[in-house]
Amino acid sequence: MPRVLIVAYGNPLRSDDGVAWRAADALEAHLPQSAVEIVRVHQLAPELAEAVSRSAAVIFVDAAQSLGNPGEVRCEELVPTAGDASFSHQMSPAGVVALAKQLYDASPRAFSATLTGECFDHGEALSSVAASALPALVARIEKLVQQFLSGAS
Repeated sequence: MPRVLIVAYGNPLRSDDGVAWRAADALEAHLPQSAVEIVRVHQLAPELAEAVSRSAAVIFVDAAQSLGNPGEVRCEELVPTAGDASFSHQMSPAGVVALAKQLYDASPRAFSATLTGECFDHGEALSSVAASALPALVARIEKLVQQFLSGAS
């Protein structure tokens, strides 16, 4: 069975920035552990390229600050380019995938799933907008994983 890697990143102590970790918690209960690996990190780093290289598909999950209206869920396929594989303090999802290609000659399908947050202050609670939209984010990721595992585009 194909292997899907879900990378949930953000800071769970900064309100809506922790939405990806909450999504990861919900996804663990519903997705087959034999086919899906879920990791939680505070930020993307070059070390993730190795895990990405072992996967047929990767889904990066994050809170967005300025992409759309609060509560909006977006999911799009990433198309990394050679210029994305640069090292820096913080990497982009496309950069991690490009690095996996550069170092391991791996080309997994890659997706970005985001939920636009409303509050990024210190705190562990999600804003009411993010909490209300969290089930839609989880459902969208579950659908994407199921499509991939079933072989659909």
